[in-house]
Parts: sequence; structure tokens; C-alpha cells
Amino acid sequence: MFTKTHVAGAILLTGTLFLAGGCGYKTDPVPPDSIVPRAIEDLRYSVDEKGVTLTWTFPRETIKGTDLSDISTFDVYRAVVPMNDYCPTCPIPFSDAIQVAGGAVDPEKDRQGTYETALLRSGHKYFFKVNARTSWWAASADSNIISFVWHIPAKGPQGLTAKAADSSATISWQPVTTLMDGQNVSYPMLYQVQRSKDNKGFTSIGEARADTKFVDSALNNGETYYYKVQSILMVDGNPVSGGISESIRVAAIDQTPPGAPTGITVVETANGIKIFWDKSHEADVKGYRIYRRSGSSKTSKQIGDVSGVYSIFEDKNVSDGGSYYYSVTAYDQTEPANESEKSQEASIRH
Repeated sequence: MFTKTHVAGAILLTGTLFLAGGCGYKTDPVPPDSIVPRAIEDLRYSVDEKGVTLTWTFPRETIKGTDLSDISTFDVYRAVVPMNDYCPTCPIPFSDAIQVAGGAVDPEKDRQGTYETALLRSGHKYFFKVNARTSWWAASADSNIISFVWHIPAKGPQGLTAKAADSSATISWQPVTTLMDGQNVSYPMLYQVQRSKDNKGFTSIGEARADTKFVDSALNNGETYYYKVQSILMVDGNPVSGGISESIRVAAIDQTPPGAPTGITVVETANGIKIFWDKSHEADVKGYRIYRRSGSSKTSKQIGDVSGVYSIFEDKNVSDGGSYYYSVTAYDQTEPANESEKSQEASIRH
């Protein structure tokens, strides 16, 4: 049987236990892996006379590998360091996050995030990084860090030309001599060539170069490519990205002819002379041209043209007792066609 003292003691003990075991986070909550986005790995930038534009690809998956449906926000972090105070080994003094709206994740194709700012000061080094959030408490790890030195940038190159060749194209442009504010360039100038297949998403190819010509020798014949060139001002060894040229279009041209046909054989028939040869195994052969030379001539003339599906031709325009020498070439589907060397001659006494 409990006395009033026992009851009061029980109530006090219960209250003490409740307070000791009460809920309350001592550290920030840890979100489950199923909602934390993968880190952005392709943060990049472009600079023009207005400022800098950052772009990146929306993450599609969580760090656990499950699909994401949307990103609530992106956090953009910026650091600004005067070049006179820059220390390569010091921590980067990133400021508080600038929030950029997210949106739905497209499961079929990459969606691009963008941030622009014109608040840049000449002679300062800028650093940026980004992370993605699915909620206020579920943020990805930091992206790659991009950095650049801001200076009045140079204008974009002008006068782009493109000359097509076999599996390649040569891009040329005029040298840049002025900055975007009209001042003359007083620092070394480099140029970065960019390429695209759709005239939209351009990527840099090769290293930035001082000369005003670039040969791209990794093209597929017949396919269309687009090129731009960006000026890069080297300010005390730091690259300052400048203006970008207008794009130019070019398609590589197949200038390689098929191999010369082999196995040329001639046979006399009741109607004339039949010429046979081995059919080419090259995929782009469109047809064959047949040439004839009389015994008294040093040059041959074309007397026939057949489709690539055939390897026979009959010459009916012959005379008794004539001596004839036949050769065959193969040509491809390019316009104008590339024609092979003539095959070895074959003859018959008629």
C-alpha cells in the first residue's frame, strides 16, 4: 500500500526519467543515402564581357544509385581572392551559399543548371563550387572546383574559315588584338578550339594554342561538325577566358579511292570480248569503269561503267584482227567520286 510520500516520489522519478530521455538532436540529422544526390562532377564556366556563366549537369541518381525525380535547389559557393593576396596552399575562403532553383530531373537526357554573375573585379581570382539538394537536409557532396582570374577579357576571334579534307578539317582565324573595352592586348594570347555535332553543346579539343590555325584529324567522312574558337588572355601566367567566335560548319570529305580491281580476265565471245574481274570487298565501292587501249595506242579510253554489284562487262565494239588491252577501275560513293588506279591490263588477240 502506497503512501502519499511514495506516490510523490514515483511522480518525481518518472519526471526525472522523462527529462533525461527526452528527444532533441545534439547534432544535425543524417539523411538516408536514398535521397542524397550524387556530387556534380562537370561544373564548368564561360566568360564574356558581361561576366561569368556557370553550367553543370543535374544529378540523376542518389549516392545509393536510385533514380532522382527532382532537385529542390543548388547551392553555389563563391570565393574571391585579390591576386596580391593569393596563396596556393591556403584554404579557399568560400562565402555562404547562393541558392539557385532546381527542378525536375529528365530521365532520358541531361538537364543543365546555370548560374550567371557580373559582379567581378579585375585582378582577382575567383573560385566556385556547387552542390545539389533534394531537401534542406539532404545535400550532395561538393562539386569539382573551378577557378579563374578576372581581367578585362579579349574579344572573340573573327574571320573563321574551315577547309575540309579526308577525315580532317583545318580551322583558321584572325588574331585577336583588342580587349572587350577597346584597349589593345598587352598580354600573351592563346586560342581554344571547341567542337560540336549539333551546334549547341561545344567541348574543347586539344590544348589552347598561340597560332591561329588548328587541324582536326579525328573526323568521320561525310559527317557535319561545328567549330568555335575562344580567346584566352594569359595575365601573369593565369588564363583569362575571353570572347567566343561565331560557329562555322564543315564536313570532312572522303578523298581516299578504293583499291584497284584485281583478277582481270578477258574472254572472246561470239559478240565481242567479255571482261571479268574480282569483285571488291570495300563497302563504299559504287561501281567500276572499264578502259580499253588498242595495240597501236599508248593511252586507254573509258568504254563502260557498271554498278558495284557486277564484275563483268562485254565489249561488242571490236574488229576482227584487232589487238586490245583492257583495264578496270573502282570508284566510291563520294560526290565527286574517288576513282582507283587502273588495274593491270589484260588482252586477247581478236
